Amino acid sequence: MYGMLLQSIQCYVQEEYGEDIWKEVLKSAKCKSTTFNTHQVYPEDTMSKLANALARITSTDVDKVMEFFGTCFVRYFSNFGYDVPIRSTGRYFTDFLQNVDNIHTQFRFTYPKMKSPSIYLTGIDENGCDMIYRSDRTGFIPYIKGLLKRIGQDFYGITSLEVKVMENQFGSRHRNTGVKFRLNFNNEDYIQAEHIRSHPHKVGRLRSVPCFQLLELFPFGIMINNTMDIMGVGEKIVQISAVEYSLLGQPIHDHFALRRPKGVVFAWNNILNLRNVMFELELNIEKIKEEYDDNETSPKGEGKTILLKGQMKHIEDIQAVIFLCSPVINDIDELTDRGLYLSDLNQHGLGKEMAMAGWQHNSKLEMLFDEAEGKSQDLENNYDLLDSWKKRSDELLYSMIPKSVADRMRGEDCIEMCETFESITVLFCEILGLHSSTVEEALSIVDCLNAVFTCFDALMDKFQVYKVETVGYIYMVAGGAPERTDAAVHAQRVASVADAMISEVKKLKIKGLTEVGVRIGIHSGTAVAGVVGLKTPRYCFFGDTINIASRMQSTSTNGNINISMVTKTLLPSYQYKFQTRGLVKVKGKGEMETFFLTKRY
Repeated sequence: MYGMLLQSIQCYVQEEYGEDIWKEVLKSAKCKSTTFNTHQVYPEDTMSKLANALARITSTDVDKVMEFFGTCFVRYFSNFGYDVPIRSTGRYFTDFLQNVDNIHTQFRFTYPKMKSPSIYLTGIDENGCDMIYRSDRTGFIPYIKGLLKRIGQDFYGITSLEVKVMENQFGSRHRNTGVKFRLNFNNEDYIQAEHIRSHPHKVGRLRSVPCFQLLELFPFGIMINNTMDIMGVGEKIVQISAVEYSLLGQPIHDHFALRRPKGVVFAWNNILNLRNVMFELELNIEKIKEEYDDNETSPKGEGKTILLKGQMKHIEDIQAVIFLCSPVINDIDELTDRGLYLSDLNQHGLGKEMAMAGWQHNSKLEMLFDEAEGKSQDLENNYDLLDSWKKRSDELLYSMIPKSVADRMRGEDCIEMCETFESITVLFCEILGLHSSTVEEALSIVDCLNAVFTCFDALMDKFQVYKVETVGYIYMVAGGAPERTDAAVHAQRVASVADAMISEVKKLKIKGLTEVGVRIGIHSGTAVAGVVGLKTPRYCFFGDTINIASRMQSTSTNGNINISMVTKTLLPSYQYKFQTRGLVKVKGKGEMETFFLTKRY
């Protein structure tokens, strides 16, 4: 699937629903690409994933979303001038429907990997027509509905087009999709024009000419009767196969395979119904050579197959169809591979010019396509790398600033964000027993602090508290901020993490140290928090509560948790056991009654 289809979806989803919804759609669809490149090929299920994601997010039916995607494509390709081939196809909507395959064929030069569907009409009347749709893709029926309705409205002024599914020939489990649509619209003008074309004014009749002269004009032509037997072949087919009389009277299916239209039985009635559709037949030279190997004149071509492309023309006088065609030759190198020469191609056609132009420009085009695909791949890799680095930068930012605060800061002009918390619980923990007088001892202390603080970091998410900072040997924790919780809840969380800190430190085995001690202080109260600084910004807490919590730590002892009276009242007595310390002199506060948290039930 080419990126242009997906670009149309991105453009109009952003316009109709907004950028935030589009980002959510990409995330829900697990789409690696955040943007799409016109000529890059993407996985076939990308559109269905986007449709399902948008349907979930907007609570819309998936078929309605796919129909919307079809209208998006029509609106989008008009911006690139692709509406011109459609407007130029014919005067009526029916003309367009009869030439969809031809339009797709022309666009294969620009999009060589395009997997276009096959569309043709089987019945035309004044009230509309019957349309057959065949494709290798499944799930695109609503998409085709939206596309047809938009084309009919924008290009042919049909505002009341009704598209119905008359017959779904294959279920969703099959690889191919074959659907018969009924298109209801006012088709009287087309029917009237067809009547005039089929009954021209009498201007005299031309003299009849032999069929062989017609085949001389079209040297690759093939004449077929109503029993699907070969009545005649052009002289170039004879030169290639060298078995003219062996081909005559033989069933055409024995030597030619129908490649396009897709999924159509190569039968007489189908040929008559699809006379306006471009046909492609494949001539299997190797098969002919094997069947007629005992023929004295062996086939001259060494290629295995030749693809013939053209139109089926009905000759009523003799009840036959002549396939007016030319070989499909991409460049001059293919001529000799197919056993052909420039002189074999139609003199009145453009086959020679196209073959020469292909030979001159093919290498350049291949180089340009390779460069375009390479650049597209590089762009895709850069987007992946950008996403990877964005995740890393987010992780780094969240390590300095709480995620909820950082997300609110995005897009803010001022980096300072202050808020007041009526109640939080603050913990200070100091690492004891570390001394250094030499470089070796200092390195040992660094390793020790890293081990202890890493252990503490793992406890933060477990107990849903926030690590504020580390300064020297001090580790600071806050509960109830930045995510607000009830006073009793954050006090219990901080008390629990304090108890876990003491337990985990006792389990640590640090090289060069027999034992590491900690003393902890906790206090609860009002505080102000905010982001300060431009270079290495930090989320800091301010207020008397922080000062008192620091004093609780400094007046604590090794292996104990010293808490204030305020924190004690927030902790339920049936869960915690306390030991009073009486009145303790606290710097700047005088004497305060404090307690040791000795046990947690």
